[in-house]
Amino acid sequence: MGPSSCLLLILIPILQLMTPGITQCSLDSVMDKKIKDVLSSLEFSPSSITKKLSCISVNSPGRLSSCPAGMTVTGCACGYGCGSWDVQLETTCHCQCSVVDWTTARCCHLA
Repeated sequence: MGPSSCLLLILIPILQLMTPGITQCSLDSVMDKKIKDVLSSLEFSPSSITKKLSCISVNSPGRLSSCPAGMTVTGCACGYGCGSWDVQLETTCHCQCSVVDWTTARCCHLA
């Protein structure tokens, strides 16, 4: 065996020590643990009162349709195929087309 072969046999174990092995704590595992810790520390106690979403549709002639008191607009529809509308003061649908025969407001509240 020549000197270069002996040198190679000596260097192989040294190179193996220098290569990084499997780390026990990767960044992903640390973050997973932190997230699990935070989620487990959050206390979820459902309220004894169960709330239900209650919705109605209010149809009105013309370009405006308003929700009853205590309800909020969640969507609008306009006659004559008008697809351009906006919500005013969270309670009123306003159709923006020049000719509209009806407006419907979808009104909801938590009951």
